[in-house]
Amino acid sequence: MLIWFIVIYLMVSIGIGLYAATRVHSAKDFAVAGRSLPLPVVTATVFATWFGAEAVFGVSATFVKDGLRGVVADPFGASLCLVIAGVFYGTTLYRLNVLTLGDFFRLRYDRSVELLTTLCIVASYLGWVSAQIKALGLVFSVVTNGTVSANAGMILGAAIVLTYTTFGGMFSVAILDFVQMTVVMGGMAYIGYLVSGMTGGVETVVRQAAEAGKLDFFPSGGAAEWLAFLAAWMTMMLGSIPQQDVFQRITSARSARIAIQASLLGGALYFCFTFIPMFIAYAATLIDPEQFNSLIQSDSQLVLPTLVLEHTPLLAQAVFFGAVLSAIMSCSSATLLAPSVAFSENVVRGFFPAAGDHAFLRMMRITLVCFTG
Repeated sequence: MLIWFIVIYLMVSIGIGLYAATRVHSAKDFAVAGRSLPLPVVTATVFATWFGAEAVFGVSATFVKDGLRGVVADPFGASLCLVIAGVFYGTTLYRLNVLTLGDFFRLRYDRSVELLTTLCIVASYLGWVSAQIKALGLVFSVVTNGTVSANAGMILGAAIVLTYTTFGGMFSVAILDFVQMTVVMGGMAYIGYLVSGMTGGVETVVRQAAEAGKLDFFPSGGAAEWLAFLAAWMTMMLGSIPQQDVFQRITSARSARIAIQASLLGGALYFCFTFIPMFIAYAATLIDPEQFNSLIQSDSQLVLPTLVLEHTPLLAQAVFFGAVLSAIMSCSSATLLAPSVAFSENVVRGFFPAAGDHAFLRMMRITLVCFTG
């Protein structure tokens, strides 16, 4: 039943993505959804920027091991990044009406700076996209109890995301983000509610975490520890601002005002909801300390899926894995689209200056398929 639920959910997602693709008629539609999206959709897609494999599996596992100090980069730095980027993009870059950050660097400096920054931005996405696809493989493998291997799951997940992203671009990404983030928020809240009932309530989990020192945020050591702490925070908060997917999500709004409002709301939602996987993962160590403490030492990212599969009813499993797939697919589709659009616009297009809009749209789609490969 769980597998069938996942299959149906994936088919519905592909259908929604392909339906959204019918609105793509130009390169601008493909890259930034024609700058036509309303506040709720832009808020959802901004929230989905970081809420993927890292937020669900990585951050929660890091919190269980290292406490709040270990997650200073994400969600603390990541959520502030969305807010700062939104204010900057909404007031400055939105008026330039450009498709990519590379366009801005060309206007501000020259072609050589455009190429250099674009290649750096594109290269930075390889690891991030790979992490999302690896997480899709993990989920398919866990759900099918190993029937679908992690490698086969990665190929399957990449093919699904590639299908609707190639046809619909940012329109498909944004519309699906709105649908999928609704599933994510509802699903995570539901699982958190079930888990809190198993542990005696939210207060019990928070108290246990505080007594274990997991809620200590600021470093207690000397200058070296403070420097590492601030470096991790600022690297994510400031270093992730010049990223193409953040730029595309925010500037897909139909006005500069919506772009700023959506970045503030999306950043706040991200900060709040990232604590739910952290709560669930730490609660697991109270539900079955021996099993989950052992799992933390061997493969901490399996804590959440193992807890849900072994300690919750079928409905909760379907909701959880639907929410997880939603989060990862939302994140991976945009992180596939962003470098493909940037590479097409700022590198390839320079070699074909006479190419028309439809030829350029085809170029972006071909680049997307190649990048996924």
